[in-house]
Amino acid sequence: MSDASVAEALRSDARLVVVEAPGGCGKTHQGASYACDFAPAMGSSRLLILTHTNAACDVFASRTRGHSRCVEIRTIDGLIAEIAAAYRAPLALPDDVGAWARREPQGYDRLAQKVARLLTIHPAIARCMAWRYPIVICDEHQDASADQHAIVMSLYHAGSRVRLFADPMQMIFNGTQAAHAAAEQRWVDLKAAADRFEELDQPHRWANIQPALGTWIMAARAALRDGGQVDLTTNLPPGLTVHVAENMSPQRTGFRVAANVSQPIYARANAQSLLVLTGQNDRVIALRGFFNRRLPVWEGHVREGLSSLAAHCAANRGNAEALARGTLAFMQHVATGFSPTAFGNRFVQEAQQGCAKPCNGKPQHLQAAARHIVETPDHRGVARALDHLRGLIADEAAFAEVRLHHHREFTEAIQLGRFDNADDGFAEIARRRTHSRPQLPAKAISTIHKAKGLEFDNVMLLPCDADNFSNTKASRNRLYVAISRATRALMLVVSRERPSPLLKL
Repeated sequence: MSDASVAEALRSDARLVVVEAPGGCGKTHQGASYACDFAPAMGSSRLLILTHTNAACDVFASRTRGHSRCVEIRTIDGLIAEIAAAYRAPLALPDDVGAWARREPQGYDRLAQKVARLLTIHPAIARCMAWRYPIVICDEHQDASADQHAIVMSLYHAGSRVRLFADPMQMIFNGTQAAHAAAEQRWVDLKAAADRFEELDQPHRWANIQPALGTWIMAARAALRDGGQVDLTTNLPPGLTVHVAENMSPQRTGFRVAANVSQPIYARANAQSLLVLTGQNDRVIALRGFFNRRLPVWEGHVREGLSSLAAHCAANRGNAEALARGTLAFMQHVATGFSPTAFGNRFVQEAQQGCAKPCNGKPQHLQAAARHIVETPDHRGVARALDHLRGLIADEAAFAEVRLHHHREFTEAIQLGRFDNADDGFAEIARRRTHSRPQLPAKAISTIHKAKGLEFDNVMLLPCDADNFSNTKASRNRLYVAISRATRALMLVVSRERPSPLLKL
């Protein structure tokens, strides 16, 4: 299928058009171009673009600039929260729906479930939405949960013309095998139900940079999709480097290689730009140590630790001990070295005992930090305690082993203290972050999951071994997402002692 046939299908009278679109094959261009063509004729209605991340919202906003009056770009979670807020009484939700979703376990999932059921029971609501949004474009629909998918299909059944873009090979959300199987089946059913099904297959991302690498990545995607191996033995394209190095770390999420094979890895880190990708959050921190902390961690657009801290502060206002425990949990999220035994237990104890007993040395510093929480037992006291800890980490020898890895998230937690309300503060900080559009630095380390949607000249993936890329559907998808981020150069650090079954060496 060609780019032209996809463009024609999008602009046809078909009510449900489904497009399978591998990364780098022009999905965003097609969706944004279609929106720009149809938006001027929307009248009092609006064309709705739904994404799963704020970063994707930014991309579509830049591609549809000049059409903001008739194009509305939202994350699907944002749309769901707005519907839930409008009908919070029948849904038995509090006034601040966003705060509720952040505080409750799986809050956004529960919100989606409530809204999906609402639209099913009351189709008139879906019809009103379809009148406002007669055209809906869904980006990266493979990431939609069952309830998010049901909400989109409610709009379709109510009359909206729906265009869905997805790449099932980029489905790497955490979940059970049953959940993965159900998501795959939804995609099969969706293709069968579509009035038009099309595929994008031209690797535009690499066309003017490294076309052979783009062709190889598309072939690797096909092999992984079909249950085969990625061949690293012959016909390697320019830009692809395969380096053999065994991970010798005794820790499950650590990384260490022998000195005689480390030089090519360190040499790649000397490049002007580099994105280092790995599978687990813990290994991101280990790799930062491996590269002597020269490479920052890409924190992405989502702040799980800050969200939990804000919710914890709101729920435990007035309880100094609980707030100190929440502060400790946040410190363990954004830093290493601030362990319970070395720092945390004494910090919590001071808050529990009201910082009353005289002490010296490190305990005295911890007491001074905890006193902020005792004197102001809310999010403001927590923010001041964190700011105090920041000074200790910078200046005190006793805190030299504490290493901050998520600097932006740590700074935003301190900024939380500027607001009268923890929930309002978090919402405003998140809004500012969205509009500031944080950019990936020239060099960074990231998990594969946080790198979804990014493209980078120079990418290194490690370690590529059986522990990290086993023969599962999730591992196949994760490997494809990782290799498809590279536009010019890709380095795979592979193992021969524990080879990944997905790689032919």
